[in-house]
Amino acid sequence: MLTPRDRAILDILQRDSDTPLATVGERVHLSPSACSRRISNLRDEGVIKRNVAVLDREALGLTTTIFVTVSATVHSAQWTERFKAAVCEIPEIVEVYRLTGSIDYLLKIILPSVEDYDTVYKALVSRIEMNVVCASIVMETVKDAESLPLVLSTKPRL
Repeated sequence: MLTPRDRAILDILQRDSDTPLATVGERVHLSPSACSRRISNLRDEGVIKRNVAVLDREALGLTTTIFVTVSATVHSAQWTERFKAAVCEIPEIVEVYRLTGSIDYLLKIILPSVEDYDTVYKALVSRIEMNVVCASIVMETVKDAESLPLVLSTKPRL
């Protein structure tokens, strides 16, 4: 079970994993060595999966995001495995979610331009048969949180 102090450590690290141990310890009122032990335990427990570098998409020329909804032709285990393999083979498809409701899957695709979507679309439909494929181009990113909400809001929701 995570303690409030563990959550505070995780909050600091998920915002900047390069934060020095002394600084993390100071913020959570622990010595650097005690802080290091807690972080090591969080890694051993699988709470911290890995450390990654967050890249600047604009600097890399990957400025276009497209969300694609997919409705399956069939819902067999065989089709599902083929679909999973197909989306995993296409690196521009960065996230895939299976949904409830009338849409079966939501794909997030990152590309240099809208024109590049046709290449990804053709690659996908050549690998797997789908019933309905619908793309929505992101015009503006309003919120793109890189950190998880470790402390839930206590304000009433309307």
